Amino acid sequence: MDNITGIIQSRISQRSYRPEPLAGELLEKIEHILTISPAGPFHSDADFQLIHKAGAAGQNIKLGTYGFIKGAQHFIIGKTIPAPNALVDFGYRLEWIILQLTALGLGTCWLGGSFKRHEFARLIQLNSNAVIPAVTPVGYPAEKPSLKDRLIRLGAGSKNRKPWSEIFFENDFGQPLTKSAAGKYSTALEMVRLAPSASNRQPWRIVKSSTQHHFFLHHKRGYTKITSAVDMQKVDLGIALCHFELTARKLQLPGHWQTTDPDIKLPDRTEYILSWTK
Repeated sequence: MDNITGIIQSRISQRSYRPEPLAGELLEKIEHILTISPAGPFHSDADFQLIHKAGAAGQNIKLGTYGFIKGAQHFIIGKTIPAPNALVDFGYRLEWIILQLTALGLGTCWLGGSFKRHEFARLIQLNSNAVIPAVTPVGYPAEKPSLKDRLIRLGAGSKNRKPWSEIFFENDFGQPLTKSAAGKYSTALEMVRLAPSASNRQPWRIVKSSTQHHFFLHHKRGYTKITSAVDMQKVDLGIALCHFELTARKLQLPGHWQTTDPDIKLPDRTEYILSWTK
């Protein structure tokens, strides 16, 4: 992706679609994207399938989204096997796919709770040891969003993002990180700030040291897991990692993912996940 920052900035949660199926050439491109999606930082296994609603209807399966999605004829279903940080990798990989689709001019929308998971599971004959953390519709965006779409955007505060001082820190959680102190990584961090998240909770926290950026997950009080095996906040953290790495690579900033001991006192409900090391 040549213009990763522009793609990240232009991506929106598209809930209204034109009702026609995607053209054959686009379907081939999407299948190719699903085939080449990179492994996440923890190299967990995941699989993504493109499906057509007509195929589901032929099996008497109704792919419901509780009215959140209108007009979409295609969905991408992702599945993974529960394991430590598998959901982080899942979020990384599906966001990479979504950004590729955005670059093609297609609409997408992360769905973690607002879809009938059992119907999607029936369609792909999901094994009992696997889970579907999220799906996304994919299609031609409608010219105008529906009234319900506009109301959902307004209610979710989709355009609102936390300020730097609440999510980025220097050396420890007591010192907010400024853009000037972030230096060359300020753009990569801003792309993390713009990342989508479940209910727009933005649970990522990053602490910059002299040679590393440490990524943490701040668990929201009262947050309920979708299922016992699906914590969407870990998926959100994977989305943040994807934005950070893609931007850093594009800007030719050296670094790699590493699990380390940051030796930082953690606030309540905060969990260390991974570090980017120069």
